[in-house]
Amino acid sequence: WAMGAKPVSALALAVVPLMADRLVTEELTQLMSGAIEVLNESGCALVGGHTCEGPELALGFSVTGEVAEAGVMSKGGLRSGQALVLTKPLGTGTLLAAAMQGKAKGRWVMGALSEMAKPSGKAADILASYGCTGCTDVTGFGLLGHLVEMTKPSQVHAELFMQSVPLLSGAQDTLTAGVTSSLHAQNARAAASVHNFDQVLQKHPQLWPILVDPQTGGGLLAGVAWEKAEACVQELRENGYGSAAIIGKVAQPGNAGSPILIS
Repeated sequence: WAMGAKPVSALALAVVPLMADRLVTEELTQLMSGAIEVLNESGCALVGGHTCEGPELALGFSVTGEVAEAGVMSKGGLRSGQALVLTKPLGTGTLLAAAMQGKAKGRWVMGALSEMAKPSGKAADILASYGCTGCTDVTGFGLLGHLVEMTKPSQVHAELFMQSVPLLSGAQDTLTAGVTSSLHAQNARAAASVHNFDQVLQKHPQLWPILVDPQTGGGLLAGVAWEKAEACVQELRENGYGSAAIIGKVAQPGNAGSPILIS
C-alpha cells in the first residue's frame, strides 16, 4: 500500500506451539479463518504457505502486489513545498509496553488495537488521487526514523510540527510515566538528525519520545502538494482515518547538516 500497489496474493507462514493434534488443527483453523477474512476484504488471495511447530505462536505473510510504474509512490518521492500528511495516530509502542507492565487502561489498549487493525489501502488510494509521489509506512523505526529515510533519497529537508502529531489515547500518559518500548534506545539515535534537538528536549522532555516510538500497524507518511493537503486530510477523515493530520512540510536542503527541524 505504501508504494501504491494493490495486494494480489499471499503466502502464510504459521508457527504453532507443541500440542495435541486436534488442538493444532483448531489453532490453524482459527488463524487461517481470520487471515482469509482480512485478505479477502483487501482483494488478496491466500494461495499457500507453510506451517511448523515452535516455542510460541507466530503468523506472518509474504504478500505480492501489483502497481503500474507511473503510479509508484516511493521513499524518494518527496518534493520541496509539499505538506507532510500522517494517516494514523502514534503510540502503539509505548501503549503495548505499558500493557505488558500492567500500566495501561483497557480502553487505551483497545483504541490502539482498533487503529492497528485498520487497513491502509483506502488511505493509499486517497493519497494517490491527490498526486502523492512520496510515501512510506510508519513502523518499527518510528516517525522520525522513517522520515529521515525519506529525506535522504528525496534530497530534501523537513520540518515537523510537534503539536500537530496525532497521538493515540493514553500515549501521552504512558510516556509521561516513563514507559517506552524496548526499541526506544535504538530508535532514539535518529535524534542526531534533528538539528534543534536540544531545544526540543527542553520544551518536550516527556513527549519527544513519541517521535521514535515504534509502530505496529502504523499509518502512512506522505508528501502532498501544500494547496491540496487540507482537502486530502478531510477526505481521509471522512473515510475512517479520523486522526489524519498535516504534521509538517518539506523544504529545500539548508545549511544545517541535519535534515529535520522540529517546531
